[in-house]
Order: sequence, then C-alpha cells, then structure tokens
Amino acid sequence: MAKVASAWSPGHITGFFVVKESSDPLVTGSLGAGVNIRRGVTTVVSAESGGEADVTIRINGKELEAPTSMMVVNMALQRSDSRPKITIDHRCEVPIGAGFGSSGAGALSLALAINEALDLGLSKLEAAQIAHVAEVVCRTGLGTVAAETVGGVELRLAPGAPGIGDVKQIEVQGDYVVPCLSYSPIFTESILANRERASRLADLGKIRLDEFLESPTVQNLLRVSQRFAFATGLVSRRVEQVMLEAKSKGFICSMAMLGESVFSIVERGQAPVLMDIFTKCAGSDGISFLSEIAFEGARLL
Repeated sequence: MAKVASAWSPGHITGFFVVKESSDPLVTGSLGAGVNIRRGVTTVVSAESGGEADVTIRINGKELEAPTSMMVVNMALQRSDSRPKITIDHRCEVPIGAGFGSSGAGALSLALAINEALDLGLSKLEAAQIAHVAEVVCRTGLGTVAAETVGGVELRLAPGAPGIGDVKQIEVQGDYVVPCLSYSPIFTESILANRERASRLADLGKIRLDEFLESPTVQNLLRVSQRFAFATGLVSRRVEQVMLEAKSKGFICSMAMLGESVFSIVERGQAPVLMDIFTKCAGSDGISFLSEIAFEGARLL
C-alpha cells in the first residue's frame, strides 16, 4: 500500500546576492535579498512498500532525471530502513531555470513531502537542510531554499541552510504584487562554477547589500537590484529594453537572478499597466505572469 504526502514551496526571485562558499554545504550559501512568490512548486510523493525499489520523477507530467530532486531522495533514503517504490510529481507554476527559484522550490517541497511519506521523523528545518545541501552540491542554488523556508520579501544576513543561516522578512507596507516576464533560462550552475565570475559577483553584491541595509524597503530593493544587474554584465539586450520601457512609465524593474527574466514589485492598482508592458514585450518569445507575494514559507499540504 502506498503512502502519499504532498507539500508546497513558494517560488523565489533573487534581486542581488553575495556567494559565500565553504567546504561544508550546510554552511555554504549566499547573502542578499529577494521576494518569495505564491507561484511555486507543489510536489506529491508516493512511497509504495513491498514492490521493486525504484524512483520516478515527473515535472509537469514529463518524466525527467532531475538530479537535484534525485539527491534529495537519496539523502532521505539514507535515513530510512525501507526501500520503497517512490513516485514524485512536481507541478511547477513558474518557468524553469529562469530565475524564479523552481529548483529550490522543487527540492524543498520534495524534502518536506518525502519526510512525511517515509515517516523519517525529521523536523521541518532538518528536512529543509536536505534540500539546501542538494541545491548546493548540484550547483543549482545557494540561498534559495533558506529564503523559501521563510517567505515574504527577505533579507539574507548570514549564509547557510535553514536553521543555520540568518534570513529575515522585510516589513511590507501596502498591497504589493509581483509582475514577471521570462524569456529563457540562464543555467545557475554555469555561473556558480566559474570562480572568477563568482568572485566578481560577490564583490558587486557586497556593495549593493550595504546600500540596501541603509534602507531595507521594497523600493530600495528594486533600485539596488537594478544597479547590481547592470553591473554584472548579465543583462541581455531584450531585458534591458523591457526595463527601459517600464522606466518610461515610472516603474523600476530588475533582472531575476539568475535568468533572462524581468520582475518588479508594485502596488496592486499599478500592476495592469506594467503587465501590459510585459505582455507586449513578451511577444511570442516570452511568458508574462503576475504573482502574489508569498508571505509564508514552504509547508506540507
């Protein structure tokens, strides 16, 4: 008989970051700030005892290898005496690999769900640490899991996994939503694996972090993130064009790290104007969508 458990994690957009490496993946992570969005990943895990031990992973109905998810499974099985047939279904509501935290959300929701399905007895933080380690080792993220565990508009002040790093929610005064536009992925591992580039990004990130700490508000997050994005040299021509078009209408936008994507955080009443710009700029090559801010972190369903 199969035991089924499900969990949800918000998506997450990083505005700027500082890489913090360590020989211990639990301590490795990032500083910086970003926003969690309600569009995220829901994961359903089915663990069937008595059958042939096997793992199947599907993302939006398509069977894939998904190495980060597979590492979460392997780490969970190391804590279990059983070897069941495991089926994992990720339902992702954001573009994958485009700067919306899909890998972290998939790993985190999976860790919470498989902890329940296998009766591992881990705390939420312990399960989240498995997801963090998988992300770090697979080079698909550094601070995403920690941010998605907390929710809200967040500030990462110390690196590391949930329960080890220091992540705080920033107070949001007003009714804000998050307009988004995505063109194509930028593979995080290709950026993080380049140590020279990662070092340069860290230097840039430290400057922007100091600027943000002077005034930790939504508007300053957007301003600082935009400065960081242009300084990195990662902004594509079409992302820049979207940002300039939005600026002409009074909006501050930035690039979602790391993806060829644009985001902003605006008051709900202003969102239709910016979404019109995003939809027009998306054309047939991009995807535009609007999300609520997720003020709570990942949870079991």
